[in-house]
Amino acid sequence: MENKRFPVPPFDEESALQKVQAAQDAWNTKDPEKIALAYTIDTEWRNRTEFINGREQVIEFLKRKWAKELDYKLKKELWGFRGNRMAVRFEYEWHDESGQWYRSYGNELWEFNEDGYMAKRYASINDLPIAESERKL
Repeated sequence: MENKRFPVPPFDEESALQKVQAAQDAWNTKDPEKIALAYTIDTEWRNRTEFINGREQVIEFLKRKWAKELDYKLKKELWGFRGNRMAVRFEYEWHDESGQWYRSYGNELWEFNEDGYMAKRYASINDLPIAESERKL
């Protein structure tokens, strides 16, 4: 049995903003094991065209992600919330092994269990090649 991961639903504006900031801070560590602890054991994700189930698959996915997306930096923004669900807008910048920079942006839909762990994460993401001089983050 896991402890509660505060804040827990139902969310108000303050607690929703805290949850988004915590997610942003965690993802910017690029530590898959730490990040995975914010999700339920049987979490369900769609990330682009990939379907991920459970913390172990989350960890493997994040390891692959950051082996490709170098010098990753993320910014998240709350767009809406109700009960145990949130809509989040994000953008992040990274470069590949060749040095080409990208800005990836999109939306995530989140659903949390009663203990504050994310049970579902659905992400739609687009990548825009940019010059290094165009970086914002």
